[in-house]
Amino acid sequence: MGEPVIVDAVRTPIGKKNGALRQVRPDALYAHVLNALLARTGVDGTLVDDVITGCVTQAGEQGANVGRLGVLLSDLPHTVPAVTLNRMCGSSQQAIHFAAQAIAAGDARLVIAGGVEAMTRVPMFSDIGGGFEVLNPALHEKYELVHQGESAERIAERFGLSRDELDDYAYESHRRAAAATREGRFAGHLAPLTGVNAEGEPVLLDFDEGIRFAPDREKMGALPPVFRPDGVVTAGNASQISDGAAAVLLADADAARALGLNARARFRARVVVAGDPTLQLLEVIPATERALERAGLTLRDIDVIEINEAFASVVLAWARALQADLDKVNPNGGAIAHGHPLGATGAVLMAKLLSELERTGGQFGLQVMCIGHGMATATVVERLA
Repeated sequence: MGEPVIVDAVRTPIGKKNGALRQVRPDALYAHVLNALLARTGVDGTLVDDVITGCVTQAGEQGANVGRLGVLLSDLPHTVPAVTLNRMCGSSQQAIHFAAQAIAAGDARLVIAGGVEAMTRVPMFSDIGGGFEVLNPALHEKYELVHQGESAERIAERFGLSRDELDDYAYESHRRAAAATREGRFAGHLAPLTGVNAEGEPVLLDFDEGIRFAPDREKMGALPPVFRPDGVVTAGNASQISDGAAAVLLADADAARALGLNARARFRARVVVAGDPTLQLLEVIPATERALERAGLTLRDIDVIEINEAFASVVLAWARALQADLDKVNPNGGAIAHGHPLGATGAVLMAKLLSELERTGGQFGLQVMCIGHGMATATVVERLA
């Protein structure tokens, strides 16, 4: 049985909707990070056994197995296979899990796992041609299927979270992300690329475009609710619609040593859970509990936590339920500030997690993501380098 390790992780800067990356196709975005990963590691592309790709809206430019199209556009040889999967927001985290499992099973020695989502070019729900009304009527009879924003509102109600608490958290996400960018904390895993400015002229994007570098708490508090007239969820305390891609190189530990590759982390736990499809975003709580149990750790043992900021209410409810130390949570900001390119975010968070563990000298990291229809993924890694 092989021992899967993480060798490296790279991501694009995250572009905001209709922003600098609006003219970049998703397959080209993905090819960009694949090439960056090859260049950073010096790995011979012929040694890569598979490329596993997360993408949520697999339609149009993201259809036809966008992972394979990205491989064909990249410097990888055409002999490298690829597959694209959809576990909604947890897609590229699941891609990392599947890659690790293939290595652990002895089916592969080197695998690239990643994800891509160009939400400007391929809007959400375009894969199903509309909203939830196109789903099987029998599902609607069996479950109350609601928009995630409505679930976020119900979570805020259940945990007694106020609008001010959500906005304060969102403000802090922007503040942390801006500080991290100014200090160059992301530079080690970013692969800048050329986009266009508002006038359509070429510009190098080398930072996450959605970050407010001078966040205005007063303006944030004046934003109207999105999902309920008297609600607490706004565009300011929810994740941003975004464009981006990320890729992670995993290897069998013995193969990494033989190739002179530096193993940065190993896995202590990989889990996926499912539960209530109506509240749908609260499975981050049991996912965290199960991952910690399998790792033989407690939340106090975890040095850095990356939980996806789909909505501020999800993170705050998770933290309240598990009595988490928010100083360890998303220390460099999250999707409220950076953005959330759905299929790419899991690999983006892994790149951030590895960098922060190394920067701070931490040993254990936790990544956890809420997923639509009531699922969640969680990963516990241990820093090696």
